Amino acid sequence: MGKLILVPTPVGNLADISFRAIDTLKSADLILAEDTRKTGILLKHYSIQNKLQPYHQHNEHKITDVIADRIERGETIALVSDAGTPSISDPGYLLVRSCIERNIDVECLPGASAFVPALVNSGLPCDKFCFEGFLPHKKGRQKQIGNLTEETRTMVFYESPYRLLRLLEEFAAAFGPERRASVSRELTKLYEETIRGSLKELILHFQKKPIKGEIVVVVEGKRK
Repeated sequence: MGKLILVPTPVGNLADISFRAIDTLKSADLILAEDTRKTGILLKHYSIQNKLQPYHQHNEHKITDVIADRIERGETIALVSDAGTPSISDPGYLLVRSCIERNIDVECLPGASAFVPALVNSGLPCDKFCFEGFLPHKKGRQKQIGNLTEETRTMVFYESPYRLLRLLEEFAAAFGPERRASVSRELTKLYEETIRGSLKELILHFQKKPIKGEIVVVVEGKRK
């Protein structure tokens, strides 16, 4: 029987990948990629020539069992997302669950994930935290934010730059405008930036300065 290996890939800087991850991508029988074009750039950078197949939110329900069948027949398959660790706000959970149910070996290599450097760099307590990922765009959004008003741990969110200001305003209304927070963008890239302050200060900042790039928002928990 083969194996499923989840391979973290750089969140920005292509140098942020382990030797072990490169070896895995070279030796796997197949690489499943959320976006084969983006993964192709990484493979080309490291002179990796291997088979690529799309595996994303639009086809994972259809092909998960097919992939698990291939692993049962002896293939070792690597799974990557666009950036970071698969299954963290990216496809992967369904395939991992299917493999575990079939007693197929699953391995996840250690590596990049955008929320960890953003959390550590925020200056907020990181001994205890909760990762919320992307909030729902519409249905259930306000309820989920409301459920976090009593959360005492530091909270971590992903957000699109186009919805960042709305998110900060919603947090200020729910948690209070003086709650401390940070916004990190373009982590590990040339224009990496982290802005820290109260939610009120962050709102004023981003009202004047539109933002681009991948966003991680870290919010202080409710003080005891």
